[in-house]
Amino acid sequence: MDKIVIEGGRRLEGEIQISGAKNAALPALCATLLCPGRFVISRVPRLRDIDTTIKLLSGLGVEIGWDGENVLAVNSENLKNVEAPYDLVRTMRASCLVLGPLIARMGGARISLPGGCAIGERPINLHLKGFQKLGADISLDHGYVTADASDGLKGGRVYFDIVTVTGTANLMMAATAAAGETVLENCAREPELLFLAEMLKSMGAEIKGAGTDRITIKGGRKLKPADISIIPDRVETGSFMAAAAITGGHLVLKDCNPADVESVTSKLVETGCKAQCGDNFIEITGPEKLKPVDLETAPFPGFPTDMQAQMMAVLAVADGTSVITETVFENRFMHIAELRRMGANIKHSGSTAIVNGVDRLFGAEVLATDLRASASLIIAGLAARGKTELRRVYHLDRGYQRIEEKLERAGANVCRVKDV
Repeated sequence: MDKIVIEGGRRLEGEIQISGAKNAALPALCATLLCPGRFVISRVPRLRDIDTTIKLLSGLGVEIGWDGENVLAVNSENLKNVEAPYDLVRTMRASCLVLGPLIARMGGARISLPGGCAIGERPINLHLKGFQKLGADISLDHGYVTADASDGLKGGRVYFDIVTVTGTANLMMAATAAAGETVLENCAREPELLFLAEMLKSMGAEIKGAGTDRITIKGGRKLKPADISIIPDRVETGSFMAAAAITGGHLVLKDCNPADVESVTSKLVETGCKAQCGDNFIEITGPEKLKPVDLETAPFPGFPTDMQAQMMAVLAVADGTSVITETVFENRFMHIAELRRMGANIKHSGSTAIVNGVDRLFGAEVLATDLRASASLIIAGLAARGKTELRRVYHLDRGYQRIEEKLERAGANVCRVKDV
């Protein structure tokens, strides 16, 4: 197993290329199940979650493989299996995104329940209620969901009791095969969902309202394969912005979408950062001393929960007290204990964390508890005095493509080594 070793105290300077978004690539790969044929998907990040999805699709009969550094060739012609087993679904909750496409194309599916995850419970009951609204019979047995729509899906109205990104994606894909019109209400508005809708439209689907809380799909149109390029990863973008902020550095982030990270940029500007945005780049400079800010996570376009841990690392060395409120996941403060090991002064109760800024963090041996927590510990390590060793980097590899190499090219003293 690997670990990341950081000698802190260096100011970041340079350009960093932003990778394709994991959270756009995963539903896009699942969408290839909707119709037979060959797809070419470019700008796919090389991540553990992508590898898991490749294994999952291969098990369903899809021919899929790399055709270049970040290009996947997908042939969904010979889809023959409709079961997603536990040993794959348990490692990545987004595996449930095969359910909608399989119901749409094959008239049924059987997948393992994903269960919870480290940052909190994320049940798929809203997905299942939505499929039932479209005419699917749903049953639960021995930890598996079986969906039967052998008589075909029919359009209907689905209201999500809670805003759900994967639920919106799953129902959007299923509804492309439902006869008549489907209206999804209280939808998630994330950029990755707008991207999925654009992909589905390029395949021949008729979809309106993506990016708003009400999406309308006229189903039953014959779909065809399409070649697509994955949008930039907004969480990776925000993470590197945080790295520039905490080191007082200057970074130019290339091939990103500034509109997707406006809430993060706004908060970093409040801390004293300077930011200049172009059509596809962000230039950010960190201040000599960071100012405290308060923030509350919320669904897009609010401040993303996936940036909460990274921002906490930044505010741990701000000149004053910040208050962070987490409203999306109930267990997303596990990184606090590790930041405290580095000298951070953070107290929390329930969904609120009080971050009292300290003059300096100190290197320590720390453990990644989840994907975004691992990024926060790397960011903290960049500013810490001495050596930081991050273990359990398999969490990091789920969502960041070679982050240590990108940081090293920008001046960080960071490397990946074998953890003996």
